[in-house]
Amino acid sequence: MTARMGTARLGPAERSAALEQMGSAELDVVVIGGGIVGAGVALDAATRGLSVGLLEARDFASGTSSRSSKLIHGGLRYLEQLNFDLVREALQERALLLQRIAPHLVRPVPFLFPLTHLGWERPYVGAGLVMYDSLGFSFGFTRGVPGHRHLSRRRALRLAPALRRTAFSGAVQYWDAQVDDARYVMTVLRTAATYGAQVASRAQVVGFLREGERVTGVRVRDLEAGAELEVRARQVVNATGVWTDDIQELVGGRGQIHVRASKGVHLVVPRDRIHSLTGIILRTEKSVLFVIPWGRHWIIGTTDTRWDLDRAHPAASRADIDYVLEHVNAVLSVPLTRDDVEGVYAGLRPLLSGESEETSKLSREHVVAHPVPGLVMIAGGKYTTYRVMARDAVDAVAHGLDQRVPPSCTDRVPLAGAEGYQALWNSRHRMAQSSGLHVARIEHLLQRYGSMIDEVLVLIERDPSLARPLTGADDHLRAEIVYAVTHEGARHLNDVLTRRTHVSIETFHRGLAVAEEAAELMAGPLGWDGEQIKREVEYYTKRVEAERLSQEQDTDHEADAIRLGAPEIVPVATPDPV
Repeated sequence: MTARMGTARLGPAERSAALEQMGSAELDVVVIGGGIVGAGVALDAATRGLSVGLLEARDFASGTSSRSSKLIHGGLRYLEQLNFDLVREALQERALLLQRIAPHLVRPVPFLFPLTHLGWERPYVGAGLVMYDSLGFSFGFTRGVPGHRHLSRRRALRLAPALRRTAFSGAVQYWDAQVDDARYVMTVLRTAATYGAQVASRAQVVGFLREGERVTGVRVRDLEAGAELEVRARQVVNATGVWTDDIQELVGGRGQIHVRASKGVHLVVPRDRIHSLTGIILRTEKSVLFVIPWGRHWIIGTTDTRWDLDRAHPAASRADIDYVLEHVNAVLSVPLTRDDVEGVYAGLRPLLSGESEETSKLSREHVVAHPVPGLVMIAGGKYTTYRVMARDAVDAVAHGLDQRVPPSCTDRVPLAGAEGYQALWNSRHRMAQSSGLHVARIEHLLQRYGSMIDEVLVLIERDPSLARPLTGADDHLRAEIVYAVTHEGARHLNDVLTRRTHVSIETFHRGLAVAEEAAELMAGPLGWDGEQIKREVEYYTKRVEAERLSQEQDTDHEADAIRLGAPEIVPVATPDPV
């Protein structure tokens, strides 16, 4: 983004204006779904000069896009499935994100692959990583990460002393990249809004507008105000991930796409529980397990099991947690226990249904379809390739419009905060001096906001109390809570503690100790009174209690039933018959 354009805010006033604008004029395209794919579609369409609206029923990135392994990677296991095209595509996207599109949000991360079989395994894994590194080159770009290297057991233990000596014979180290998934979605949306997209969360599509067979728009319920509006559009894009089949049913489509949900559970533990300078990747009987460095924590996951229950709030059971602990403890010299677990989160992968009954073997490739005229559906894929998915969806939109639409240019559009990031990073000590913040705080802010850091610093300049850290979650400044509301579309306490920050999984109290302070900070820009502050804290508390109790249950059904006991702060509207 350039300083001349500025970056769009997604505050309360902007949300109201976006809904009003969407209801007042026909758009070229309206996007249903505010996860990474929907956000990518909105940005792709807006940068092609189309008028765009995006509607999300809950909070942005509240589904799959905030509950991933937080990796930008090619997928080593897809090499074993001989899916070279998918790996090449993903690695080329990794290079783009690291070096051009989002260097402030995507960064390299090393992984150690412990070898457990003598003889054949080292040349086998080594050959795979030679191919992985080779596929990572793209036209005009280097890989953006170092190449792999072979290590003896002794050298591997220097990097990862936490490994049990007898659990492996040697190792190979390679590099991938990681991202704050929810923050990335928010940044894509703000970039799209900067290019003219109208964006609104808590706005649920409850029906479709039709002219004969053709879809001509959507009926929307504003879940905050209770009002309904009609949004007319020449093309509608369904980018709802695991809800794809629901929208297909709502519109009366012919069922061209079928998505099956696969549950992935991750654990978060403090960094000092595993003594290692590198991430670790382990092979399991079904897939792979990552131990991923994450600030002052490790993220360990994931599972891969079929899920047919509530999709808004997939629940992790005791069995899921024990599975992850059992597999990581197989290689650790000091085993982890449930007492070491700070946070747990479960997400659903939208996999394209195939012949296989095992979700780990279903396709991660994406598909675009036209179930009825005027409606484009995009499903499948993986986080890393969201930009390609979005491009393909908008290509389909362009086909349905009776006008010439320019080709996608998002491979050359840096996200908000990317422009000037490196120069600011190099100047971080000077910024620390001028702002009065410690350089570690400036680094933290730069890696979350990039060159938009000035917007956060302005808040602190106006109110110096916002320079203090949250009491009980001191990784984050009070200013970040206010900024989440004024610039990033946060509407409720859960939005801030779960997605704008990750306090809900990065503290043993799961955000309860900071809930009241955060709600009071949000109250000003959102116009809350004391009663609403109390209500927000109560709802958040009930959610945490339900999650903790669900994680003590033995089965998915028991865990799901308890998690559903926590009410939504905003009731989800029931779709009307079309």
